Amino acid sequence: MAYIPDSLRRAVSKRAEGKCEYCQIHQTFSIYTHEIDHAVAIKHGGQTNTDNLVLACLPCNRHKGSDLTSIDPFTGEITPLFNPRINTWSKHFELQDAYILGLTAIGRTTIFLLKFNDANRLQRRQLLISQGLYPDLPTIT
Repeated sequence: MAYIPDSLRRAVSKRAEGKCEYCQIHQTFSIYTHEIDHAVAIKHGGQTNTDNLVLACLPCNRHKGSDLTSIDPFTGEITPLFNPRINTWSKHFELQDAYILGLTAIGRTTIFLLKFNDANRLQRRQLLISQGLYPDLPTIT
C-alpha cells in the first residue's frame, strides 16, 4: 500500500465533496470511513497523485480492488471500469428509484463488479432518497 500524505487525502475528499466517486454515497451515511483508492493501481503503473486518486466507500473499494476491467454482464465482453478521473458519472449511470442503472458498457460492468445494487446498498439508498439525502449533500469544507 502506498503512503498518501494527509494533505493529499484531504484534497481528494474535498474534490469528491465527501461522496464515494463510484456509488455516490456520502461519508456521513457510511459506517466506515471512506478510503482513498488508486483508480489505476500502483501495480498497473498508477501514481499516487490527484490525477489518479479517488474517494471510495469501503464496499466499492473492496469490490474494485486493483481491477481495471471486468466482464460486461450484457455482452460478455471485457470492459473497462468507470474511472472518476476520466469518466463522467452521469454519462455512464442513471438513478432510477434507488437502483443505479448502467447507461453504457462501462456503467453496466462497474455496477456488476462493485455490486452497486446489492440488497443492503439498495436498502440504504432507498432510505436516504426517502429523506432527500441521496445523492446530493452540501459540499464539505
